[in-house]
Amino acid sequence: MLYHKVKPGETLATIAVNYRRTLQEILKANPNIINPNIIVPNQLILIPGLPDPNSIPYRIDVSVDSKLLTLYRNNTMIKKYPIATGKMLTATPVGEYVIVNRAPNPGGPYGAMWLTLSKAGYGIHGTNNPSSIGKSVSKGCIRMYNKDVLELSSIVPNGTRVIIHR
Repeated sequence: MLYHKVKPGETLATIAVNYRRTLQEILKANPNIINPNIIVPNQLILIPGLPDPNSIPYRIDVSVDSKLLTLYRNNTMIKKYPIATGKMLTATPVGEYVIVNRAPNPGGPYGAMWLTLSKAGYGIHGTNNPSSIGKSVSKGCIRMYNKDVLELSSIVPNGTRVIIHR
């Protein structure tokens, strides 16, 4: 089971949105929460329907500055992929997230696959503009070549930890 550690300023509503769950699902999974308006930093919130990232042998490391996504299995590097990241005004968010769901062939600029991250509005996806890979051009998402995002999505399950850093 996946637990989210509450950060300062977060609400149950924003946590629900980030993990693409309803507030009712979050409350049902956390019967100890009497008042949804009262949560505190460092409190653990159970996110229903996602496995514990520690139970998954894979981890994704994203270096925004190097424009590289690295896939690890049991702390052994498996493969590095070139990526595009957010531009200055719409930077890729640094932090630790998990893949919460996926959408094959999402259409438009998102290429062949969309892997949703546990931060609303952000994901790892393909592109209809392969010349953008290696640049800071997105609205904060992580873009990959379509063949690469399809390969990655065939390996990693939902719940996989994604660490994004500069």
